[in-house]
Amino acid sequence: MAEQYDDLSDEEIIFQIRQGDNSGVDYLMEKYKNLVRKKARALYLIGGDSDDLIQEGMIGLFKAIRDYQPEKENSFYGFANLCVERQLYNAVKGANRLKNSPLNSYVSLDVPVGGGGTEETGQTLGETLEKNGISNPEDIMIDRERVGKIEAYIQNQLSQFEQNVVNLYIEGMSYQQIAEHLGRTPKSIDNALQRIKKKLGELC
Repeated sequence: MAEQYDDLSDEEIIFQIRQGDNSGVDYLMEKYKNLVRKKARALYLIGGDSDDLIQEGMIGLFKAIRDYQPEKENSFYGFANLCVERQLYNAVKGANRLKNSPLNSYVSLDVPVGGGGTEETGQTLGETLEKNGISNPEDIMIDRERVGKIEAYIQNQLSQFEQNVVNLYIEGMSYQQIAEHLGRTPKSIDNALQRIKKKLGELC
């Protein structure tokens, strides 16, 4: 990550990006990569492929960088959080609607779309995204409400053991690490996660 941004706020970096400093985009994408990974791991439990969901989340983060308006939003972090969640939930919802068809048709933001992959064929994915803004605030709030329902479900409907497992998993621990932390076998952790995934899948 570029050291020149270390002492700047996210909002100041966004301002520099608006002035044409595109390296700030890479800095923010790297800075919030772990946020995307954490949210993707949570949603993997309710349907979808973890790696592909991370790609979706990074697209949501890119949209947040592109669309953030400091005069309208309280903070870039809060806006990015909403954009990433919305992109991830739409991916999961779409996958479930297609009966878990693969979420693997991804290309680079710099690859031209719609014409076989040569630069002469048209706009890149990144340029295409720039034409499609974040949906209206009502849509974003619907996704926020869905997040709240899932969090409440985890707290109220899962056993204490299952809550511990899912929280540690979302934090990034492996099955082995969770097992050691909770004093259980990796198999018991695997079984718990399968139960959790089934319950959350039914919820969504």
